[in-house]
Amino acid sequence: MRGRPPVVVLRLGHRPGRDDRMTTHVGLTARALGADRVVLGSDASGAADTVRDITDRFGGPFEVDVVASPLSTLREWDSRVAHLTMYGQPVQEVQADVRGSHKETPLLVVVGAEKVPFEVYERADYNVAVTNQPHSEVASLAVFLDRLFDGRELDREWVDADRVVVPQATGKRVVESGEREAPGSEPSGAPDGQRSAVDDDTDAGNAN
Repeated sequence: MRGRPPVVVLRLGHRPGRDDRMTTHVGLTARALGADRVVLGSDASGAADTVRDITDRFGGPFEVDVVASPLSTLREWDSRVAHLTMYGQPVQEVQADVRGSHKETPLLVVVGAEKVPFEVYERADYNVAVTNQPHSEVASLAVFLDRLFDGRELDREWVDADRVVVPQATGKRVVESGEREAPGSEPSGAPDGQRSAVDDDTDAGNAN
């Protein structure tokens, strides 16, 4: 988010075929909820392409890096690290410390898939749990980022978007960037009950 040191989300342990959709969700959630960049392994290039495509169409700034060794990214990181794990300290107990340190230094947020090497737990400045119960790493990332930014990420402005979702009480409306329908005009996009190309590309995230 602008005005703060960067937040980078690192995805560890991607399993091709099994984790493709989940890793895409990690990237989309990082982008939507205030992170500046996501780092994925070279075996997750499909997920990286999807996140870049969404950024190109719905705005940024947001960066996607693909690296040969995500674990090397962690080893070479020289600032604070938060590792999301069900075995960590409750987020509500450490959020103030994490938020305070992030005012001064960049933060790497590690999101694992398969079994995480123990060195990740040792390297992390904060091992953080969003409940000490098994559930989705995407849910943990979403809650953690919202706690980190204290809700400010929900009001961020998107730059260089090709299209914009216009909030509706009912139905769906997507317009080209800069467009807004005049009062009484017919809404653009797909009518209620019909799918648009936007739906097909973003139902994996939060388009429903």
